[in-house]
Amino acid sequence: MMSVLFYLFSLIPVLFLGSWWFIFFFLTLGFFIYFNSFWFLGYYSMLSYSFGGDILSMSMIFLSFWIVLLMVLASCSIYSGHFYYVEFLLVNLFLLIFLFFTFSTMNLFLFYLFFESSLIPTLFLIFGWGYQPERLSAGFYLLFYTLFASLPLLLSIFLINSVSGTLYYFLIEVSFGFYFYISMILAFLIKMPMVFVHFWLPSAHVEAPIAGSMILAGVLLKLGGYGLMRVFSFIFSYGLNYNYIFVGLSLFGSFMVGVLCLYQTDIKSLIAYSSVAHMGLVICGIFTMNFMGLCGSLVMMIGHGLCSSGLFCLANIIYERVNSRSFIINKGLISFMPSLSFFWFILSSNNMASPPSLNLLGEVMLINSVMGWCCLSFGFLMLSSFFSCCYSIYLYSYVQHGSFFGGFKNFGFNTFREYSLIMFHALPLNIIILSVDILTLWV
Repeated sequence: MMSVLFYLFSLIPVLFLGSWWFIFFFLTLGFFIYFNSFWFLGYYSMLSYSFGGDILSMSMIFLSFWIVLLMVLASCSIYSGHFYYVEFLLVNLFLLIFLFFTFSTMNLFLFYLFFESSLIPTLFLIFGWGYQPERLSAGFYLLFYTLFASLPLLLSIFLINSVSGTLYYFLIEVSFGFYFYISMILAFLIKMPMVFVHFWLPSAHVEAPIAGSMILAGVLLKLGGYGLMRVFSFIFSYGLNYNYIFVGLSLFGSFMVGVLCLYQTDIKSLIAYSSVAHMGLVICGIFTMNFMGLCGSLVMMIGHGLCSSGLFCLANIIYERVNSRSFIINKGLISFMPSLSFFWFILSSNNMASPPSLNLLGEVMLINSVMGWCCLSFGFLMLSSFFSCCYSIYLYSYVQHGSFFGGFKNFGFNTFREYSLIMFHALPLNIIILSVDILTLWV
């Protein structure tokens, strides 16, 4: 565990040489060495200094590594425009280090510390490399929504320490009431985000640069799910009494946000709202607290991280050429980008859970889980799945078909970098399903 950390810290002085592709190569090399040196075991391993990892931690760490190195690949316009690219790489590297700490610690207070620390590099990405002046208000939205619920969580952690005498996930034993339960889970529900506390997400996505959107959709939303899974290991007794509130809210929310997606006029905004709908299903799976729900939530989080990040990359490829993300202007692109249209089709269909993607397996497991919890939930599940199909088809057909906007003067070719970027999202998303049994061993 420490060896990976030293590897990441050793990349910091290399940044100042100013070689963009050098950093990308070393991040990729580090990912594959680390991936091939980990034994996928059902218990914590690689222990050192209260850090370690089980399958849940490691799958999230690998996802973070993968998304961050693809962020570097996607943000070449920052490098080619000499737009503070050394600082950009530094922010990305610190974000990866914070995420690595968050997912690998076994101590609840350290988890809270790094969970909140990951907010700072994300804000720098939005403030420093965002698009419109509204990025300031979007960043403050993100900051204050997250901070609102973090103080009750911190107080609860201190309370656990004074009562239990330990903050290690597996040794905590507490018995408190409803307010303790709410303060433990609220910060994670806002981070996911749950419906009615999700308003920071679309604005943050629309104003963020491509790297900010990728890390938000790919990893930072999953911090909430990971935190809930860890916290429920010791507060499950309250969950039996109160979880139905949040399952009901999330079921209604995933249907409602699905309808809301069909009203969007901005490509990025639609993809951001679809993330809220998918995370609603993940919340349902975690709160049912059964085997299918927990495994399905992990599979869905990994699948959604890759799929949503890939869709944001496609939206950015269009934005770099057209300088607009509006559905009204972006029409008929199949005439000019036929090969990219194939990737639009693959990722849009994966977004509505098509085989053989991880999204399909995750959705099947989550539907099983929620139906096993209460068979009356089938109505909302049916509607949310239906609207998931609707907005994915709407996204694909509106962008690819229709009359081409006559105001375009210059339209560059797609590069090998862009094709490989989308391929690195689509391949793992559709291939991991061949060995997905590993992800069920941690429960």
